[in-house]
Amino acid sequence: MNSNNIIPIILCGGLGTRLWPISRESFPKQFISLDDDNDKTLLQNTYERLLPLEDLDSPILICNENHRFIAAEQIRELGIIPKTILLEPFGRGTGPAITLAALKATEQGENPFLLILSSDHIIKNQTSFIKSIEKGLKYAEEGRLVTFGVVPESPETCYGYIESEESITKKIVGTKITRFIEKPNLEKAKQFLSNKRFSWNSGIFLFRAKTILKELEFFNPDIVRNCREALINNNVDFDFQRIVKEEYLKCKNISIDIAVMEKTNLGTVVPLFAGWKDIGSWEHIWENAKKDEYQNALKGKVFLKDCKNSYFRSEERLLVGVGVNDLVAIETRDAVLIIDKKKTQNLKDTVENLKQINFKESTEHKKIFRPWGSYTSLVEDLTWKVKKIIVNPHQSLSLQLHKKRAENWVVVSGIAKVQINHKITFLSKNESAYIPKETKHRLSNPKNYPLVLIEIQSGELVDELDIIRFEDNYGRIRT
Repeated sequence: MNSNNIIPIILCGGLGTRLWPISRESFPKQFISLDDDNDKTLLQNTYERLLPLEDLDSPILICNENHRFIAAEQIRELGIIPKTILLEPFGRGTGPAITLAALKATEQGENPFLLILSSDHIIKNQTSFIKSIEKGLKYAEEGRLVTFGVVPESPETCYGYIESEESITKKIVGTKITRFIEKPNLEKAKQFLSNKRFSWNSGIFLFRAKTILKELEFFNPDIVRNCREALINNNVDFDFQRIVKEEYLKCKNISIDIAVMEKTNLGTVVPLFAGWKDIGSWEHIWENAKKDEYQNALKGKVFLKDCKNSYFRSEERLLVGVGVNDLVAIETRDAVLIIDKKKTQNLKDTVENLKQINFKESTEHKKIFRPWGSYTSLVEDLTWKVKKIIVNPHQSLSLQLHKKRAENWVVVSGIAKVQINHKITFLSKNESAYIPKETKHRLSNPKNYPLVLIEIQSGELVDELDIIRFEDNYGRIRT
């Protein structure tokens, strides 16, 4: 490996509950397209905007184990094979996550540049972004720990701030960091806005792998030790590497800012003038969206009359607004959100309340993604359920069995290869197959185009828990 290689470390383990109901635990915001001009997801854009960089290497992704196939598929769609996808069994903050990535990047003795990126940022000016990274590389080569500061446009209380020795202007290439400030109250944020030495902490970092490990060893040696033990089994499965839960649990839940950046003398801030936004709320989505003459942003099947400064988004049904201002209205198949635009930062607490009351809509979408494709729950009751299943070309569900339910498959389009016990048949459009309970079965798509079918489940338990797997192409045993 070239020692000047730049390895993007893409952090994509968040749950994105502030963008509920579009973003949920089962399919959070980093895997969704939220840009009106771009159908790529936030994760895909995070990597693609780096392509002009020289010496750009394949990325290391860090994500929740439950999202591993979504992350892998979205990177594969870009034609990129990641170096690895590290699967966090649970989140422990950016400190341990970046430590894992640095240890992986230095396994063979290399010392590449690591470019740390969150997967939920919007960057409007790619050219300026690349120039800022290139400026940061010079400091990282000198052994500095670089972060990128954004000149505040408003007194934001949802961002951390950086105080630097010099004012952040376009004339400054980089300047030493004085201190980091956690998310301030409104009064403090207003003070920071008037002082050019304060910038928003973008959460984007750049440094040599061995430099950050050395600082971690000095300030938090326990994190390095625990992460090293968490990787020791080298539990590699396809592009994935699982982390040893018991060892990773020993890591304190801590950000890289607190673990290192607030303590080190090596910190440098490089100005970032690139239209950066951390998409953390529906208000941020509204701010970055195209608007009509009344400052309304619309997406989907929407009709408004006498409305101003609002965001309306419809996923399926007609959404109508009359005589409202400063509102966010989001419609999905199974949930509708109506909220004051200025209070969208508080949505996370509301989602947690829904979760405590056991509303499954708080965490699950009707459409669930699997490594072989997806399924959408159309209608259900206690003892029956109807799903639409899409199987991607040349993919296959596991060889499985259900103890509590029977299934009936009806092909809508494509060709289905159906295995029931040891018998294999092929079904075309409008043909069906019945699978009794306690019968081994497998569904596959042998063609180059998607297979679409309707599945009708009936029995004592119509739940994903009632699956016993015998063979699986994706390393799953039971879900």
